[in-house]
Amino acid sequence: MKSRYRWVIVAAGAFMGCVAIGSIFSLPVFLQPMSTATGWSRADISLAMTLNFVAMGVASFGWGAMLDRFGPRAVLLPGSSLLGLGLMLASRASSVAEFQFIYGVLVGAGGGAIFAPLMATVTGWFERHRNLAVSLVSAGMGVAPMTVAPIAAVLVSNHDWRFAQLTIGLAVWALLLPTAFLIRRAPAVSHDPVQRRAASSPMTVRRALTSPQFAVLAGTYFLCCLTHSGPLFHTVSYAISCGLPVIAAVSIYSVEGLAGLAGRIVFGLLGDRFGTKRVFVFGLLQQAAAAFCYAFAHAQYQFYAVAIVFGFAYAGVMPFYAVLVRENFPPPIIGTLVGAATMASSLGMALGPVAGGVIFDTYGSYQWLYFGSLLTGLAAAAMMFAFRPAQPPQEPSTPHLSPAE
Repeated sequence: MKSRYRWVIVAAGAFMGCVAIGSIFSLPVFLQPMSTATGWSRADISLAMTLNFVAMGVASFGWGAMLDRFGPRAVLLPGSSLLGLGLMLASRASSVAEFQFIYGVLVGAGGGAIFAPLMATVTGWFERHRNLAVSLVSAGMGVAPMTVAPIAAVLVSNHDWRFAQLTIGLAVWALLLPTAFLIRRAPAVSHDPVQRRAASSPMTVRRALTSPQFAVLAGTYFLCCLTHSGPLFHTVSYAISCGLPVIAAVSIYSVEGLAGLAGRIVFGLLGDRFGTKRVFVFGLLQQAAAAFCYAFAHAQYQFYAVAIVFGFAYAGVMPFYAVLVRENFPPPIIGTLVGAATMASSLGMALGPVAGGVIFDTYGSYQWLYFGSLLTGLAAAAMMFAFRPAQPPQEPSTPHLSPAE
């Protein structure tokens, strides 16, 4: 069953990630009609997204611990239920503070049950092609802006924002809850001697969280997300300030999304072929350089050229975190560790847009944002370059085997 059913897990995980991430990140589609209909400022509405990142990260840690103890269905079913409920309640919010709490905290907590637990579950099903499998699940999440966002746009164009968001919440229930029953815990027996030794290791969660390997992974994840979150959030505004029409500026996101879809698959194949760490460092350097190049873009074709490289790189490296956690820590605690790493990444995602806003308000320009992204991106690459895989104790009866990078 393992050799065949594992691809069902990948397909179901990609679908669930697309629906969940797409429903959460459809908020920018609602920004203008919500502000017009309610009188709430765009800054107040956008704050809900920042709270969402923080809540998603904190919740990922708790959901990951539940995954290790009870399995994926015990996480995905209540998490999907909370996500759909939060979206429906947010559509009924009577004040901006109420909306910020519901969308920021409840929706974020529900979303935290999807991304990290799915990644951790998929890594357990694969010993070969692990990078590709995780990248395919991530690719499902990556197509969300090109699938769920247009649907949300059609809904909000033909109905008020409350009805549109209520509909998305109901769709989350209808699509995610049945699919969650397809996700199963991976078989416990591994044929990989390194992973068998790791599984029998006495390492505790506390020891893993305080290990040098996890510190490097979490720090890299934080810096990586801090590198790309600012440019992702502010580049449309920067392009408009350069004279691009609004529609042309927004299309930069679509170009990044399409390039990111290819990047996830290509980086997954390269990681399986040349080693995760080596390809990871290359991708982080590419991300840093591309983010900096936005500072020199002024014409539409220049923005598109940078968006292709930037989207390809930042999306391509994201699945590697779960893979490295799986390769360096015992399988029984993988969910907790992937959740903890995701919490670090969410903090980086939350800080990037705020930092970009402060930089623009202070200097009246985004140039320092892109320079800062270059520095944090280089720091992420340097940190990952310093990563040294964990070395499980060797069994006397087996030859020395080094874990893959």
